[in-house]
Amino acid sequence: MSTGHIVQIFRRVLGPVEVAPHSDFFELGGDSLLATRVLSAIARDFGTELSWDDFIENPSPDGLFAKVTAAVR
Repeated sequence: MSTGHIVQIFRRVLGPVEVAPHSDFFELGGDSLLATRVLSAIARDFGTELSWDDFIENPSPDGLFAKVTAAVR
């Protein structure tokens, strides 16, 4: 698993938008309801649950992947 996997999750949830590893979820049109779908997909795919605060503080694929890898350690 990698940042690229979280980029793919963003694309599935947000639809046809350009997502880069540094893209801000909310600037791409995401909202709190869609964010819960991202958090659920991360929990399912990575086996790690992130909090709402984790998402708000790190709303990019890079930031969320950093939180996932920190939680796994």
